[in-house]
Amino acid sequence: MLKNTTGAVDAAFEELAAQMSGTVTTPHDAAYDTARSVYNAMIDKRPAAIAFCRDAADVAACIRFGREKGLEIAVRGGGHNAGGLGVWDDALVIDLSPLREITVDAEAHTVRVGGGCTWSEVDRATVAAGMATPAGIVSSTGVGGLALGGGIGYLARRFGLTVDNLVSADVVLADGTSVTADETDHPDLFWALRGGGGNFGVVTSFTFRCHDIGDHGTIFGGPVLYDFADTAAVMRWYRETLPSLPEELNGWLGILFIPAGPPFPEELWGRRACGIVWCYTGEPERADEVLESVTTFGSPLLVGIQPMPYSALQAAFDAIYPTGLQWYWRADFFTELSDAAIDAHLEYGAELPTAQSTMHLYPIDGAVSRVAPDATAFSYRDGGWAGVIVGVDPDPANADRISEWTRDYWQALHPSAAGGGYVNFLMDEGADRVQASYRGNFARLAAVKAQYDPDNVFHINQNVPPAGTAPSAPR
Repeated sequence: MLKNTTGAVDAAFEELAAQMSGTVTTPHDAAYDTARSVYNAMIDKRPAAIAFCRDAADVAACIRFGREKGLEIAVRGGGHNAGGLGVWDDALVIDLSPLREITVDAEAHTVRVGGGCTWSEVDRATVAAGMATPAGIVSSTGVGGLALGGGIGYLARRFGLTVDNLVSADVVLADGTSVTADETDHPDLFWALRGGGGNFGVVTSFTFRCHDIGDHGTIFGGPVLYDFADTAAVMRWYRETLPSLPEELNGWLGILFIPAGPPFPEELWGRRACGIVWCYTGEPERADEVLESVTTFGSPLLVGIQPMPYSALQAAFDAIYPTGLQWYWRADFFTELSDAAIDAHLEYGAELPTAQSTMHLYPIDGAVSRVAPDATAFSYRDGGWAGVIVGVDPDPANADRISEWTRDYWQALHPSAAGGGYVNFLMDEGADRVQASYRGNFARLAAVKAQYDPDNVFHINQNVPPAGTAPSAPR
């Protein structure tokens, strides 16, 4: 493997740069520390080089070069991965951020998206045409990582996951060749890409199905916040009420501190709360009727639902969670929100360690649950919720504190979980957790891996090893 201790390293990467239209950054460059950083500041990896790829040919050149030189290969889109798996020590990082082209076809109701785009860029382009494709809840997230892992967000109850709306993907494979995968061409690869993460190749562009939403992209969205003392009652009402709500209405539940700043009233700043963030994408004239039951339950501290562009709701948390915070994640799927689980939420919600630490429950319901578990690699279609606990803080001195709280909270909830967790929320938690997260789809994923990446070139991820081999750890 190339090391970063001799001048030969730069010469070797000059060889790679000469094959690319993009650029290569190495440890000797002034921009190196910026280039190697990711969203989670708890991750501090020192790659051998970061290659900023402008097209599929650049990606192919990087894959061939990395394999010839015996380098680890990591792939980074938006850099939001929970475990920071877009970078790795001594690896060649294939950075897709220059691939930012977006093409909206309003007539076909599709959008073609470069592999380096963020969802904020996609949302701006599609909402301008009165449409959207399902994504997550933080618009600074990269398209590639979220889309390949599943894509759970505001539109899921009505339109399904992001993977349910993937039409095709342009992929550079482990041998450096390029293919387009869809329902008819490379259908096994297409199946695996829809939830199987970055195991099968580097996706340089996606084509997604879009949907008309609201009135010219205007939805009704925002939080309804309750005092933390009301959490148990809110959770019981939420678990009983959500399945009966129209699928045009989605709401995820969280335990949080109310942010100390506008648009929240100053008297609520820093208050511990339970909240549900709602998104209604149906006919505007029905909004008051549909929202009445979710705005009048209990004694809310704040009802913040209002008309806004879908892109505004998607971006609502971007400023609260900028790049560079310390993050520690734990996640599980839940088919029910049991009384025992509610007790655990009350215990650990009362101990939120920092202002940005939180717990979220995202519905697996409606259109998501009508897709067969084996129709895509994403298998958790049974109804319920994807749960995530995150310890977050800007100060590295609090890293141990937020990590311990997150682990303890997760361990208290895990006995009531369905088994695995949403792969986009997993950190480096081992092969058993990855397999549990794919359930009955794991064997087929391993078979597709053996076909398209038999040497497990792409293993700095939530790894699915090729059938007949053991899981790979980065060498």
